[in-house]
Parts: sequence; structure tokens; C-alpha cells
Amino acid sequence: MTLQSMTGFARSEGAIGSCRWAWETRSVNGKGLDLRIRLPAGFERLEPEVRNRISAAFQRGSIQLTLTVSRDEAPLLPVVNEPAVMALLDTVERLRDRIDVAPPSADGLLGIRGVLEFREPDVDTEMAGREAAAIFDGLTLAIADLTAMRASEGGKIGTFLSEQIDAVEELVRRVDADPSRTPEAIVERLAGQVKLLLDTGSDMDDGRLYMEAAILAAKADLREEIDRLAAHVEASRALIAAGGAIGRRLDFLAQEFNRETNTICSKSNATSVTALGLELKVVIDRFREQVQNLE
Repeated sequence: MTLQSMTGFARSEGAIGSCRWAWETRSVNGKGLDLRIRLPAGFERLEPEVRNRISAAFQRGSIQLTLTVSRDEAPLLPVVNEPAVMALLDTVERLRDRIDVAPPSADGLLGIRGVLEFREPDVDTEMAGREAAAIFDGLTLAIADLTAMRASEGGKIGTFLSEQIDAVEELVRRVDADPSRTPEAIVERLAGQVKLLLDTGSDMDDGRLYMEAAILAAKADLREEIDRLAAHVEASRALIAAGGAIGRRLDFLAQEFNRETNTICSKSNATSVTALGLELKVVIDRFREQVQNLE
């Protein structure tokens, strides 16, 4: 499965009979799938199916979808309001017994407001169905184009993320290989710290001294943090290789990267390790910033 960015744009258009239609869809980052669908009057019935198709194609992103429809100008058809005509004729018949009323003429009746109107021809049921089918075919094309654009952007992001993971791995290797991490350096540093405790002149028995030395030794050991960072590197690579909607899981791993790096910086007693930790934080920030764009 490919990676998908949450940003993209697509447009499809077409015509059937006198009907011309166009779909426009825009996608930006979102925590979940947020759909905003705009359909013209008379096409509201299409919304449930439109929503289903978009939901089936995408899992995350704020997606705005707009359908515009226009029709070629058609000759207006005259439509006679027959109930109004019959009501007028009945009125004339009732008045004949009271006043001298001439028989109404056809042009006289048609000239009365509301009797004769000119309207666009109605779209029959069969044509309406054909129009809807063509419009949905256009939606399929728009979804495919949007998917392709998001996949193209996702591929670029995936390459960038892989480069950042490689950088994290190299920095972690350098932390592990730092001269301050050698057993001799750690023993020397612990000896100095223990001596400092003894030189304080405080009354410290052997048990308390042993406990303080154990605390100092644990603080000096970065093995767990280094191993966890290495595990997060492998997990990130596996997710990117698998593809799909992995944005949330990569964001979680970015938080874990940052947590372990903070611990390394807080434990560090060597400026070289602290510098590597700060460089790690910069790389992880770049990693997490791009992860926010992934589905």
C-alpha cells in the first residue's frame, strides 16, 4: 500500500444531453475524515451516495467537494393553467344571469395573468437517471485523481521520513559510540562523584553510600534509551514499508523518539552526548512535522 498525503486537488467535468457538470474537490490536513459536500438545488438526493464513496476512498483529511451543474438554453414551452381557465369560465357562466357578458375569447383568457406561463421542459425520469449516472462517473474520476495526487505527495513525504529515520539511527549510533560511554569513562566519572559525596563530610554509612552509587550508575547508563530508540527506528521503517493510513502511528512513534531523547539529554554528563541529543531533537521535530501531513 502506498502512503498518502492529506493534501490535494482534483477536478472532473463532462456533459450529457443539455446537462453540463463539474466536480471540484480539495483536501487538507485533518485529525479525522471531515467531509463538506456542496450540491446544487435538485441534486440533494445524491449526497448519501457521494458521502459513502468518499468515505470508502479516504480515511483522514478535511475534504471539500463541490458539484456545479448547468444546462444549455432550451426553448421555453407554453403551459396553460387549465384549472384557472375552468374557474374563469365558470365565473362567466354565473355572471350571465345578472349582466350581459360576452363569451370569453381564447386570446382574452390567455392574456389573463397566471393562465399562460412559459417554462423550461421538465427532465423525465429516464434522463434524470442517466444524468445521475454520468455525474457519479465523474465523481469516480475526481476521487481517482485526488487519490493519485495524495499518493504522489505521500511518496515524497515517505522518502523524507526515511531520510530522517536514517539520521536518527546514525545519531543514536554516535551516542552509543561516544567515548563518554566506555566502561572506563563511566567508572572514572562514578569514582569522582562518589569521592565528592565522601568529601562533603556528611555522616554516610556504607549502605547509604552504596545506594547513592547505584543511583549514579543507573543515571549514567543510557543503554535502555539507546535500545528503545533503535526499536522505534525499526518500527518506523516497517510502517513506512507497509504503507496505508499510518500517520497516527508514526506520530505516536515521533513522541516516543522525543521522550527517549529527552531522557538521554537529562542523563548526559558529557557535552558531546548532550550535543548529539539536541541534534536528535531537531531531526525528530522535522520528522514529526511531516508526519502531520500523512493520512
